[in-house]
Amino acid sequence: MSEVLSQSEIDALLAALSTGEIGIEEDTQEEKQRVKKYDFKRPNKFSKDHTKTLERVHDNFARIASNYLAAHLRTSVQIHVISSEQITFEEFIHSIPNPTILMTYYLDPFSGPFLFETGPQFVFQVIDILFGGQGKSVLKTREFTDIEKNVIKRINEKLLENLKLAWEDIMDIDVRIDGLETNPVLNQSMAPNEPVSIITMSVELSNNKSFINMCIPYISIEKFIEKLVFQYKAATSASRDDEHKKQMERKIQGVILDSHVELGKSIVSVNDFLHLRIGDCITLNRKTSEPLDMYVEKRKHFKVYPGNIGRKTGVQIVEILDKDVEDNE
Repeated sequence: MSEVLSQSEIDALLAALSTGEIGIEEDTQEEKQRVKKYDFKRPNKFSKDHTKTLERVHDNFARIASNYLAAHLRTSVQIHVISSEQITFEEFIHSIPNPTILMTYYLDPFSGPFLFETGPQFVFQVIDILFGGQGKSVLKTREFTDIEKNVIKRINEKLLENLKLAWEDIMDIDVRIDGLETNPVLNQSMAPNEPVSIITMSVELSNNKSFINMCIPYISIEKFIEKLVFQYKAATSASRDDEHKKQMERKIQGVILDSHVELGKSIVSVNDFLHLRIGDCITLNRKTSEPLDMYVEKRKHFKVYPGNIGRKTGVQIVEILDKDVEDNE
């Protein structure tokens, strides 16, 4: 129990405060930092681990999508993840241009919709290249024609199919396309204040840079949010590595290799070769006392002596050659 002050001690303390001899202690900086602002209208539902995992997934997607577009457009394409942030769905809708190509898709077994936005600069560059141009046209501010929408829809569908490979380290998914909208305001697939993670990627195409966005709503992945924990390296333990090595050794040991022993070499003329008969002798470049060369898959690996093993002819290894090491040095 704390000590109780007497009336005289209380009077002395009040007098000291009034004269300034004793100051009122203010909150320290450390105590101030304990208080953090929190906006209940915009709750932060994606943790750092979730964000890192989503970035890793879309890094994979960017690499695969770059290869697909480069092969399809027959030009150099570089796609990179440049940022990821958590905002509301309403903020995302108002941050993208109008018109744009906004596709809604589903990733089974995730329950809710996802959005894939490709801006006008990217769309018109791709269309220009596919129609025979160089893809160096400037940004156009006009509505997309029906032909342009159909062409870019097929391109985006092929791009989204690559998400299956990008997600395979986390879980198995199936991509299902739902629809396409050019006016983002008309997309009402979720509530305006729904938190979403936006992965923004830059696309370098024909010396021009454009941007594409992946919108990942929290409500769509909520049931599987535990899987979005960055565990790529943590999941691989030392015992698991040893087991993988043993499995690899067992598989390698069963591989069949072609081997042969070279008795020696000799040079003969065409005339001598044509007159060879049964019983003729050919002088080789090797003495009978010298070891022979044994080849495995056309590479010299051993020095051996010939002999008999029971009723079969065999060889005895007398020297191991470091041929592979010499070739790789």
